[in-house]
Amino acid sequence: MKIINLLGKLPMSTIAIAYWACLSLSCNSSWNELLFSQNHEVKFFDIDQVKLLYGPFKDAQDRDKNYLLSLQPEKLLSRFRATAGLDSLVPAYKGWEAGELRGHFTGHYLSACAMMYAATGDEQLKRNIDQVIAGLKQCQDANKDGYISAFPESFIERAERKEKVWAPYYTLHKILAGLLDVNTYCKNDEALGIAKKMANWIVGRCNVLTHQQIQSMLDSTEQGGMNEVFYNLYAKTKEASYLELAKKFYQESYFDPLAKRIDSLEGQHSNSFIPNVVGIARAFEITGDTGAKAMATYFWDRITKAHAYITGGTSNDEHWGKPFQTDMELGPASHETCCSYNMLKLTRHLLAWDPRSEYGDYYEKVLWNAILPSQDPQTGMTMYYVPMASGYYKTFGTQETSFWCCTGTGVENFSKTANSIYFGKGDSLFINQFIASELNLPAEKFYLRQDTKFPTEDNTIISITTGQPRKATLLLRLPSWVREGYSVKVNEKEIPFDASNGYISINRTWKSGDKISYLMPMKLKMEITKNDKNKATFMYGPVVLAAKLGKEGIIPKLEYGVYGPYNDKPIAVPVIKVSSKNLNGDLVKDGPLQFSALTTKGDPVHFIPFYELFHQRYMIYTLIN
Repeated sequence: MKIINLLGKLPMSTIAIAYWACLSLSCNSSWNELLFSQNHEVKFFDIDQVKLLYGPFKDAQDRDKNYLLSLQPEKLLSRFRATAGLDSLVPAYKGWEAGELRGHFTGHYLSACAMMYAATGDEQLKRNIDQVIAGLKQCQDANKDGYISAFPESFIERAERKEKVWAPYYTLHKILAGLLDVNTYCKNDEALGIAKKMANWIVGRCNVLTHQQIQSMLDSTEQGGMNEVFYNLYAKTKEASYLELAKKFYQESYFDPLAKRIDSLEGQHSNSFIPNVVGIARAFEITGDTGAKAMATYFWDRITKAHAYITGGTSNDEHWGKPFQTDMELGPASHETCCSYNMLKLTRHLLAWDPRSEYGDYYEKVLWNAILPSQDPQTGMTMYYVPMASGYYKTFGTQETSFWCCTGTGVENFSKTANSIYFGKGDSLFINQFIASELNLPAEKFYLRQDTKFPTEDNTIISITTGQPRKATLLLRLPSWVREGYSVKVNEKEIPFDASNGYISINRTWKSGDKISYLMPMKLKMEITKNDKNKATFMYGPVVLAAKLGKEGIIPKLEYGVYGPYNDKPIAVPVIKVSSKNLNGDLVKDGPLQFSALTTKGDPVHFIPFYELFHQRYMIYTLIN
């Protein structure tokens, strides 16, 4: 932050570039230097610069780390070895790792372990990563042509011929993304070498296909985020063939309507579509194509406003319905967790272009109400579908026999919570999320600590330690759910501040020991659904509330190892007596984030945060009278 002393002497663009170049000295491993370009307004502080302190996200991170450490690298390598003609040292894992998507989880595992290593410094994670990378190199060397996968090349041939096959390029995307994350967060050059050889094989494969053949292939099978990973690989290597291949993975059936601002999402496969839009966002950052930026922004706007549930999650049975109809599409197989993962990735890109509080609000909504509720506190396993229909319950994968797509994104989710809490622009530091954490910039002798029990309590305290007094602007996101009564104190004294554009701005010379107290009063809110006036959702501040409906019929074999409870039947749900004119009287606050109400029959029903509700049937979209 030494560059702050130059304010007023240099153009803002020069200040920003120099400021971040200075900060990068304190960052051991980060995507920041790769992502930062003239097309970014702000820059996030990355995982290794931010430490989670305590609270539900730290607990989830610990559970996730324990699960990652329980997995055996050689079991993840087993089918890679078999495909390369090498002896498998141990039996492979089962579940999706035994089917045509085999190998996808190994890619997620590499990404999750690399980010978890950056977040925690656990050396066993790095040793496990190194073991997998060494094994993958042996497999690639045995294949001789650069190819590496847990399935044979014939799967790619089937995709090219439009024959039935389960998403080979989706799997290759996960493997390549994992290799790049290992290179980035662990400084493992061998991982980048493997990725480049594999990428060259894909380039050679696709260069002999016509434009129409590629489009037909993309329309017939999921590609994951192949466009994104090749833009990332180009950013690392400046190899022109990677940039050209990223452009070839432009799926016209997806993007041509978006370019015209047409919502043609009905019937589209959600988790195939969203990663492609993340790739288009990357296209803008790499090439400066403003059309790509417009498509990504329009898509985000349509999903969050017309195709998302109250939790921020999206999809019903992996597809979208008509716009503004989500309250009519409440099923047991709704709200796929992978979609939430990918929407957060997209939101992070948009925040980097334009630091609007609307993006931070959505990020918060998904973190607390879609991501955090998806991890079982008993096993650390994650969900595939998150039922939005009332009377159902949560289901989770198993440690060694599932390995679904959402198991893969799930282990990544809780390894990277820290990467979007703070970001900066020039001499300004933004507080984007209210999570107990530390921002550490030792090279700049600047440290920020955020202590909070949010959302159990409606405040956060920020402490600053710095080597010398320095003038800077601190910006606190003013959430959309805060209507009135918010306040800011510095060193126990209320101060004037500017509250505009969704952020509270405090400009002053900061010194060690300064403390900022930020009060964000939370209120109870009822939102009646658009298409059914007898159905509503309840929120307290940013927290989605769910009614506890008991454990009737729930047994372990129904909770673990199944995508969702769609083969089971929901129980009958009560009708809640509530009026928007007397909401606080009808929904009584019993404790922090706990409420109760009466049914039309006079029976009590208890509401708690959805992220705290497990092993219970529940109701989010509540029947009211």
